[in-house]
Amino acid sequence: MSNALYDTAPDFSQPIAVLKHCHDRIRKQLQTLQNLLAHLPLHGADVDAQKAAQAVLKYFDHAAHLHHDDEEQNLLPMLQATARDADASLLAELVPAILAGHEQMDRDWTIIKSQLEQIANGTSTTLSASDVARFCDTYAAHMVQEETHIATMAKRLFTPEQMAQLGSAMQVRRGITPDLPHSQVPEQQALPVNHTVADGVVLADLRLDYGRASLTEQDVLDDPIAQFGKWFEEAMHAKVNEPNAMSVATVDADGKPSSRIVLIKQYDQRGFTWYTNYESQKGQQLRANPRAALLFFWSELERQVRIEGSVVQTAAEESDKYFYSRPVKSQIAAIASQQSAPIASREQMEANYEAAAAVSGEQPVRPAHWGGYRLDPVRIEFWQGRRSRFHDRIVYEKQADGSWVKERLQP
Repeated sequence: MSNALYDTAPDFSQPIAVLKHCHDRIRKQLQTLQNLLAHLPLHGADVDAQKAAQAVLKYFDHAAHLHHDDEEQNLLPMLQATARDADASLLAELVPAILAGHEQMDRDWTIIKSQLEQIANGTSTTLSASDVARFCDTYAAHMVQEETHIATMAKRLFTPEQMAQLGSAMQVRRGITPDLPHSQVPEQQALPVNHTVADGVVLADLRLDYGRASLTEQDVLDDPIAQFGKWFEEAMHAKVNEPNAMSVATVDADGKPSSRIVLIKQYDQRGFTWYTNYESQKGQQLRANPRAALLFFWSELERQVRIEGSVVQTAAEESDKYFYSRPVKSQIAAIASQQSAPIASREQMEANYEAAAAVSGEQPVRPAHWGGYRLDPVRIEFWQGRRSRFHDRIVYEKQADGSWVKERLQP
């Protein structure tokens, strides 16, 4: 029988294989834990027992949690954004159990960790058999479920680009600089003056080939507001990062545009609503030119929605209703801040807040300069990323009678 000189591991160009390698290492540590359980009654907290306890502590304290983060922050959300039909149904069943398993293992590890720390320093020989059994059994079942369903689904559904994205995220989590594809490795030569470089990468060469879904005229609903609602729910289900974040672009009286990110608070047949300070830059621009363009970009789903229309202030009753639904501290912040106006320092901002809080108490009053805007859409475009930049674009245009006409646009 021969042993390799070192434990080989797949590189991050094979992220699913890396996850399986992590499972194998976890299995070794679980076996060490079980061996320690059998060792202690016979030999006590001797040198071998202390080394075994230290090894298990080191792995589960410093490495195992990275595996959980890989799944929770990258693998599972990417699968949820990609899976359809039976795969999506299976994920809906599996993901809550996987997340619950992570929480159970974390709780069990806290209990076992305190016992191992005392064994590691030789002050105790106590290691609960029931605690170890529960921890090992939960982990073992968890890994089998992931290898049987999650890993196989990812290998079947993910594109090479998605695999690269997953591998890069795993590297960053471990403090490793992600490997660049060969096409992105800069050559040792002078670059043309019009090529911007960031972190060694030519920005013009940064490309992601989309391919998770398609969009046909038959896919979309006749009502664009209903279609927006459908996509918004899918973004929520896929755990898109801040699906309610949208860019609001406005133009001042001189035709100079500006944009910023705000959070949508409501959408219905009347339009799309957000809240802000009426005296802010966007408020002043909307007063001069009451038209705006909204943009939602859900990168995890390779989708964007562009919305254009006229803007009006919401009724005072609506502004009151939302203002008083906010946390008291947020209400006070809205009172204290003259949004977009210059101020000398952060300390002055804090002083203004304290002054507003002293006056407002626990029942602030909505200031007249703070409230809602609603964009009444006349044009809504749904964009789905496709391969080779041959994207799908379906646009709705509102007609004079209030009806909508949809058509396909070229990418």
